[in-house]
Amino acid sequence: MTDEGAASLPLLAVCVLVVALTIVVADVGMLLQARAQASIAADAAALAAAPVTFRPFGAAGTPAQEAARFATLNGGRLVACACAVDESWSERAVEVTVAFDRRLLVFGVVTVEARSRAEFVPARLPAFEERLKGRPTRVR
Repeated sequence: MTDEGAASLPLLAVCVLVVALTIVVADVGMLLQARAQASIAADAAALAAAPVTFRPFGAAGTPAQEAARFATLNGGRLVACACAVDESWSERAVEVTVAFDRRLLVFGVVTVEARSRAEFVPARLPAFEERLKGRPTRVR
């Protein structure tokens, strides 16, 4: 009886296990990256929509359209936007939910959602503060 090749089977099993673990770790890494990208897209969407609830400030559409535009620019899609237009000088907040799709190696396509909230205080705009102090406003 010879011992030739006796280590082949256990070595093959270890190699298969290492490859499988590597793929799973890669999927977890891609999932974490997708969560970070969804969070970035949600933050950008909320920050873009917040001032548009007061005035367009150069935006072409509604606060929800502006949020959707920035979510798309950052690789996500807008799922929900609580961004009502309010022309008063009161403080307001917007909340958005953005979805981000990612194809993983083992688990297929997953959708990650992130929520973000942005506050906007129109009374803190430089033009308003200068009016309150009685100074003329600067034109930019």
